[in-house]
Amino acid sequence: MSTLNQTTSTTTSNAMAQTWHPLAGKPLELADTLRSGNAWKVRLACGFMGLALTRRTFDIVQGDLETEAFGRINPWRQVPALLTPEGEWLSESQAILWYLGCGTPWLPQGRLAQAQVASWLSFEQTQHMHAFAQPRLLIHLRETARVDDPAMEQWRVIGMRAAAWMDAHLAGRQFLVGDAPTIADIALYPYTSMADQGGYDLSAFTHISAWLARMRALPGFTPLLETA
Repeated sequence: MSTLNQTTSTTTSNAMAQTWHPLAGKPLELADTLRSGNAWKVRLACGFMGLALTRRTFDIVQGDLETEAFGRINPWRQVPALLTPEGEWLSESQAILWYLGCGTPWLPQGRLAQAQVASWLSFEQTQHMHAFAQPRLLIHLRETARVDDPAMEQWRVIGMRAAAWMDAHLAGRQFLVGDAPTIADIALYPYTSMADQGGYDLSAFTHISAWLARMRALPGFTPLLETA
């Protein structure tokens, strides 16, 4: 199995990344792939929250996710999966974000605010992610489709509708829920920020552009590809 083990120490200078995070100082290990947008959500969260994270990076092309060893990490054969301090592997990016956000301002305590966060997490999975991830995968990563392929254009129709909803919601506000960033913002950042890799042009959505810039400016921001 071809894996890359790397430990990432994240900043604690962010006002949102309190040293009293319930998981501060506890071991966290992420099973991911190098360019996974869903795994990037987890890395962003740990960076923003000031949590150190050990990465175990797998190679899809070499079949790492189909091995018996990876099946013990996640029988669903998907990344990300997070090894928690409790000794359990936790799968699905949204569940991991919720786990990391519990007990912090990244997951507000109010009943309505939590429901609004959950609503945006659901939106990302049902209305947004596939329409952005599939064109990126086929055009940019696998290079098996062209930007003007009808199937890619159809995905972008769906994605542009989701982007329009996001842009309208962000008009007059800085973040998706409340006055501060939450795990909802983390969930929607990766694939929105990589939209151009799937042939999207989101330049007309000025509120999204400003929101992306705000997210990148937060202390602890972690890029998709980190340089040594």
